Parts: sequence; C-alpha cells; structure tokens
Amino acid sequence: MDFKLSEEQLAVKEAARDFAQSVLKPGVIERDRTMTFPKDEIRQMGELGFLGMMTDPKYGGGGMDTISYVLAMEEISKVDSSASVVMSVNNSLVCWGIETFGTEEQKMKYLPKLTSGEWIGSFCLSEPEAGSDATSQRTVAIDKGDHYLISGTKNWITNGGTSSLHVVIAQTHPEKGHRGINAFLVETSWDGVEIGAKEDKLGIRASDTHTIMYNEVKVPKENRIGEDGFGFKFAMKVLSGGRIGIAAQALGIASGAYELAAAYSKERIAFGKPIIRHQGVGFKLADMVMNIEAAKMLVYRAAWLKDQGMNYDMAAAMAKLFASETAMKVTVEAVQVHGGYGFVKEYHVERLMRDAKITQIYEGTSEIQRIVLSRNIEKDNLYIPIS
Repeated sequence: MDFKLSEEQLAVKEAARDFAQSVLKPGVIERDRTMTFPKDEIRQMGELGFLGMMTDPKYGGGGMDTISYVLAMEEISKVDSSASVVMSVNNSLVCWGIETFGTEEQKMKYLPKLTSGEWIGSFCLSEPEAGSDATSQRTVAIDKGDHYLISGTKNWITNGGTSSLHVVIAQTHPEKGHRGINAFLVETSWDGVEIGAKEDKLGIRASDTHTIMYNEVKVPKENRIGEDGFGFKFAMKVLSGGRIGIAAQALGIASGAYELAAAYSKERIAFGKPIIRHQGVGFKLADMVMNIEAAKMLVYRAAWLKDQGMNYDMAAAMAKLFASETAMKVTVEAVQVHGGYGFVKEYHVERLMRDAKITQIYEGTSEIQRIVLSRNIEKDNLYIPIS
C-alpha cells in the first residue's frame, strides 16, 4: 500500500480544512450550547460536494475514493463533529447504500437530491429494544401486494428532524428471523411518519437526533431495497462501510484536540518555561501523537481496502474500535494539558471530549467491534496483510 496521497486527495483535504476553519469554527461553540442544527453550513457542504463524495457523478456525486472521503471527514471532525456526523450518515449509510444495492430508478430518483444537499438522509435501524441486537426488529412491514404498511418506532436517528428520506429496516417475515428483514426508502412527507422530540445529548449536541414513529406508512413495493429478505444483510454491509466514516470522525476529533493541546503547551508558561518542556506534559503529547498516527494507519488502511474492492469488514471494525478509543483518551488528556482552561467552553477541548464519547457507541459499540473481530478470528478470517 502506498501511503503517499495524490494531489487530488491533498486538495480535498485542504478544501475540507479551509471550510472547517473558516465556516464551521466561528459558530461551533454557540451551536453546541443551543443545540442548533447547522442548517446553512450543511447546505454549503452540499454545494461543495461533501455530502455525496463517493457517489457516481451521473447521480450528482463527486466520484471520489474512500480515502478522499476519510480525509474530508477527518478535517471537518477536528472542528465540528455535529456537522461531520451529518456528512457521515449521508455519504456512508444512505448514498452508498442506495447506489450499491438500489435499483436504477431508486438511484435516479433520490441520489441527486441527497448528493446536492437538497435532501438529507437518515438510516433508521436502532429501536428501543433493538440497538446492538439488530436482529430483534419490532418495526414491521406488512406486505399488501403492491405496497407495504410500515409500523413501529426507531430511536437515536441522526438527522431525524431534518431528513427528507429515511432508510428504514423492518421485519416482514418474523418466522424467518433475520432472513425476514427488509430495507425500505421512506419519504418523511408521507402520511404516518411522525417525528419525536429532539434528544438532549452529552455531545454532538448540534446534530439532529430524534425518535421516529411509523404509523401504517404506505410504502410502494418499488421502494424496497433488494430482494425480499435482503434487509439485514443490507444493514450489515452498509454499517461496515459506515464504520470507516465514524473511525475517520474519531480520528479527526483526536487530531483536533491534539493540535489545540500542542499549540497551548507551547504558549503556556509555568515555572519559567513553556509547559511542553515539562516532562509531565511533553510525554502526554508524545503518547497522543503516537496513538493518533496508529489510528490513522488503521483508518486509511480500511479505506484503501474498500477502494480496492477487498473485504474490509475486519479492517473497518479495527479502525472504528481503535480510533474511537484513541479519541476518548486524547481528548481527556487535551483537557488535562489545558488545566482549568480546558474545563471551559472557550478553548474547545471540553466539547471535543464530550463529542468523542459517542464514537465508542454509534454504528456499533466498542463491544460489538470486539465481537466482530473475535468471530472472524474464530473462523480464521485473518486480517489481510498489505504487501
């Protein structure tokens, strides 16, 4: 694997960094405080092509590789995780899922709206009693011949209050277990779709997280993704790719916190010298940068495997697990380096610490990633070395 980035990839990284620093950063603290969804900023992200980066240009996307997407996610997450999670869901879970497994009619109908930012998408899998146990779907989709009637409740839905399209996972044939699950494209304007209250969260507070209720929503047969019973397999495939996006988000959070801590340590004077020269602080920064670089290699490797058309399930689980735990460790230490200043909102690191926690939870908890890895080890599906 060649880790040298191309000129195009570097240009994407720089464009994302410029956008994050000039557009997202000025209002990020206030949006976090007031839980204000970054509507105008997300619209600009759509105009710049950040919401459909990997989608084919014929559907309005950028046609970029996964590494370019990871680089952009990393830079935006350094500043605003609430904006980057919108980008992650729209790119990894919604656009990629529709383009990879949808019909041509579904792609033409929905992808141009999603890639441009005219519409935002949501991925609706989690339920009150079916989070990590995704096989236990209580939301049902009753087959009525030319349409389905969907009823049930989904929770923790990112973009839930602002999205125009939901990818809904529901059970059609309970007697078949996970083989009876289907995936559907549901427009939020349809009768029976009810949006619950916005969640008041520890972190990513400006992102739009809601409970969604479906009350006998009539969904045309042509809005089912794949063959009957394909829904669970679809969800697992989509989530595996989505984990690369969240790994990149975690990497960005860690990198953003490290950059702030390193800069502060060179400016802050204690006992007559910058605190970076005190071993207690200098060693913290050394550990931060070491773990960030290790996480970066795992994240980039998973993205590269995906771009090569190779199996990346195990790589994505490793990247997501290690990057999310690195984000938590690094942000905690970044607060410590800042001392009392790290405990106040003005210096950003306390927000990054709060945002880091969710990366260990959504799109598969750290415990789920370890299950994925241990089951692959049991089957001797060993990680593919790169020559």
